[in-house]
Amino acid sequence: MTIEAGPVFTEQPVLAHTWDGTPGEGEALRILHLEDSELDHELVVLNLDGELPWPIDVTRVEDEVGFHQGLATTRPHLILSDFALPSYDGLSAYRAAHDRLPLVPFIIVTGAMGEEVAVDTLRQGVTDYILKQRLERLAPAVRRALNEVEARISRERAEQAVRELNTSLQARLEEVERLRNIAERQSQRLEVQAKQLEEALNMQKTFLAETSHELRTPLTALHGYLRRAEREVGGSQTLLDAQRVAENMTRLVNDLLQLSRGELVQSIEMHFMNLGNVLRQVGRDFGVKAPDENPEIVGDPGRLTQVFMNLVTNAVRVSGSPDLVHLEVADRPGEVEVRVVDRGPGVPDPIKPKIFDKFYRGKEAGSAGLGLTIAQQVVVAHGGSIDVIDTPGGGATFRVRLPTPEEEDE
Repeated sequence: MTIEAGPVFTEQPVLAHTWDGTPGEGEALRILHLEDSELDHELVVLNLDGELPWPIDVTRVEDEVGFHQGLATTRPHLILSDFALPSYDGLSAYRAAHDRLPLVPFIIVTGAMGEEVAVDTLRQGVTDYILKQRLERLAPAVRRALNEVEARISRERAEQAVRELNTSLQARLEEVERLRNIAERQSQRLEVQAKQLEEALNMQKTFLAETSHELRTPLTALHGYLRRAEREVGGSQTLLDAQRVAENMTRLVNDLLQLSRGELVQSIEMHFMNLGNVLRQVGRDFGVKAPDENPEIVGDPGRLTQVFMNLVTNAVRVSGSPDLVHLEVADRPGEVEVRVVDRGPGVPDPIKPKIFDKFYRGKEAGSAGLGLTIAQQVVVAHGGSIDVIDTPGGGATFRVRLPTPEEEDE
């Protein structure tokens, strides 16, 4: 009874050094043939020559010693072996070949083999067997065996690539998870900081609102006393100046209350005014030199007085003396520029963009950090601009530019 069977492989890992692959273009297929019969060997060669995609290079050995030498020297692509030899047998040869070259196909070519023996050889891992009476099947069996090896190697290489890719992806996923955890912790910290900042701002706004309300009461009383004094003793420059200062303080308190609510400075009443009178009045109040020029603009005298009071107050405070502060006026095309010049420590460049921010307080902090904010909002409401530059020789110069009526008429 003839048993036909396809190639069978044991589960072994790919060992690259045990398999050179099928021959390249122009190369011969190296075959190690364990056969003690010269005639049978020639028949095998005859049935393979010209039937395969490659030329063949067949090395015949007859015994165990020759077989072991052939394994070491020929690096075969394929091994053919008789099943029964005078001093050796095919299964022993298969085990020796499998130990050295586990990927090389091993086909038994024998004259007779019982069914049980044939099945046993395949179970042990022999690739295939061919009866010598059916050698026309040898070439197809060889092609099939070599294709199976190449397919197995390709499959295992692909599986290895997938394993490496999975390992790489796993490492990346772990890194992403690590970064996500870091980002989540940072987000939680930022949320806590944002909440703390919000609470601090709310406390500051509450403080400003409560302070503003508290200041309104004594200021209202002060206004009443000044009006009573005016009625009793008659008007005087001293009383008028006191009333003007009280009105400015009341306006500042109202502005603080509005800013604590996030509102802009409001209630600006625009009309023609003499800016020189405002500057000279502020100069008298603080003892600083003011210009004699009388530029005419459209604006709110009370609000602009508040602007220059804030600027002069800051300048005198940081300079240490009103003698180190003075006011200047310059006419420019379409605008008038007022400069508050001091000889104090100056404003460092990194701080200049921040000084007009709400609640910003410099090293000389002696205020709530709202004076310059209010000044900027009033100037902008007048269609002007305000900035700070260095005073030549040391100090800071605040420049306020306000449009002239000619520019508005255009």
